[in-house]
Amino acid sequence: MAARHLLTLMDLTPAELNGLIDRAIELKAMQHRGEIYEPMKNKVLGMIFEKSSTRTRVSFEAGAAQFGGHAIFLSPRDTQLGRGEPIEDSARVLSRMVDIIMIRTYEHEKIELFAEYSQVPVINALTDMYHPCQLLADIQAYVEQRGTIKGRTVAWIGDGNNMCHSYINAARQFGFKLNIAAPSGYEPDATLLAAAGDAATLTNDPKFAATNADLIVTDVWASMGQEEEQKAREAAFSAFQVNEALMQLAKPDALFMHCLPAHRGEEVSAGVIDGSQSVVWNEAENRLHAQKALMEFLLKP
Repeated sequence: MAARHLLTLMDLTPAELNGLIDRAIELKAMQHRGEIYEPMKNKVLGMIFEKSSTRTRVSFEAGAAQFGGHAIFLSPRDTQLGRGEPIEDSARVLSRMVDIIMIRTYEHEKIELFAEYSQVPVINALTDMYHPCQLLADIQAYVEQRGTIKGRTVAWIGDGNNMCHSYINAARQFGFKLNIAAPSGYEPDATLLAAAGDAATLTNDPKFAATNADLIVTDVWASMGQEEEQKAREAAFSAFQVNEALMQLAKPDALFMHCLPAHRGEEVSAGVIDGSQSVVWNEAENRLHAQKALMEFLLKP
């Protein structure tokens, strides 16, 4: 039987995704109670990083350890995906040595090719196009605080980037309404947006997107690899800061999320990210629990 992968949220059914959220909440409670549960005993997670990260590395490595498994960290110095050895060959070799693989890289096509030739499950831990693991953590954080996200309204404020793309997929899969506010020239992928139909709406007005929202989400204005665009992006995104005034347009019990790292005073004000409506620390912790649920799911016979 071919291995299951998670390259985007569309690789699982809505029922499977909701099951993952429920299981992540359960695993979190177990870990907080100090229960020992080791479904990955004698199993190995290969972690391929072409893009550096704090939360992704720690959450996957800690998750494998808590599950009784072992994680091997492979930095850009340790692997050369597509440089020297073909991606297909790397996938063939590594998937004969480890039980599950996560990849954090640039081009989404690279992880698709790797998964095609891998004998074991492959997890997208971020590409330039998608960041599905972060969405599992985000949805878990919302469900923990407010119950089901189905039928709710989510406002994405900022860049039409990989996080925005994954929110578009999440709107389709989890059944919420997504209002995207992005500056002209920084909109999300048009094909992906069109595929979402009525689930996602695009505007250039952050106030319109935030009005009556149940959840407001943002991300940095310049992602990794876009540092040279910082000044131009600051000018383009200056009206897209999530601040107290914008949050007041949302519902009184609206939550705020950010995948981190955050730049206070740029995409979000300190008062919002450090305020009572922010659940960013729960959201960050949930990377650990959601990914444990995902690894458990993908490793099941």
